[in-house]
Amino acid sequence: MYKKKSDDIELLEEMVLDNVLAFEEIYNRYSKNMFFYALNILNKKEVCEDIIQNVFIDFWSKRKDTKITNLKSYLFQSVKYQVFNYLRNKKISNEDLTRLNIVDISMNISQKMEFQELEELINLQVTKLPSRCQQIFILSRYNHKSNKEIALELGISIQAVKNQISKAIGYIRQNLVSEEAIYYFILLSSQF
Repeated sequence: MYKKKSDDIELLEEMVLDNVLAFEEIYNRYSKNMFFYALNILNKKEVCEDIIQNVFIDFWSKRKDTKITNLKSYLFQSVKYQVFNYLRNKKISNEDLTRLNIVDISMNISQKMEFQELEELINLQVTKLPSRCQQIFILSRYNHKSNKEIALELGISIQAVKNQISKAIGYIRQNLVSEEAIYYFILLSSQF
């Protein structure tokens, strides 16, 4: 296992030499965020898992032929390409296009702010929500349950679920301090 301090260039150089541990470190470092990037556009867990797997299979197979100067950018562009291919082969809704545009904006912003810092900001705001509102938001955002599933689980109406999610999103958006965090949150909340 590589030290966390190993930079991307070192890992890429090792990977070209067929070092599987370097590849695993890159996978561990980026796959989770890549998955959430795809999930926020497509909102289909299995499809997104396949996309990430395809990106890394392709990444490994082309390790000796591709010159990469920015690993993070390369990987996320690969995910974006796979998502475009998926959408091209399906009927694209306006909602999908909107999500894709928001993700493009957020990718530029993410160069300024790290994903984890933004998650921490949002999670802090989630903990300040009233308990029922927080519970519904977590079931929707983190457990990826539909409004109908949440309503059935909690014994409330679908409209009550929608109202609580809207309340949560409004509160969190209002309490995020930086413009970058607000844009990022818009990306995350686009799946509602």
